[in-house]
Amino acid sequence: MIGTLECTVLDCPGPRRLAAFYQALLGGEVDRPDPRWTVSDTWATLHVPTGPVLCFQAVADHRPPRWPDPAHPQQAHLDIAVPALEAAHLEVLALGATALDVGADTRPWRVYADPAGHPFCLVGPA
Repeated sequence: MIGTLECTVLDCPGPRRLAAFYQALLGGEVDRPDPRWTVSDTWATLHVPTGPVLCFQAVADHRPPRWPDPAHPQQAHLDIAVPALEAAHLEVLALGATALDVGADTRPWRVYADPAGHPFCLVGPA
């Protein structure tokens, strides 16, 4: 095992508005203080009572998915918490992932694509 699932992130035009929708649907607490994230106008969180965390990320010029139209695909990614970012980086590449954005050395997260092209992030300790 390389890491643990930290959250599922949904792209959207309005993070707080979508967080409020899912709070009404699932319960939980919007933007609860959590050292893993900084909430902002472009990022909101929902800690669901059953355990998972949903995160909502603002995307400029968001195009909503249209199920099942592949021209408008689903827009979500997984954040995977890892104890050591560099070691996990090497391990996911060995598994067949592609590095999409490794960022600066000071940033505690990196973006990859799985072998089928789905994006995911590795998030190291802050």
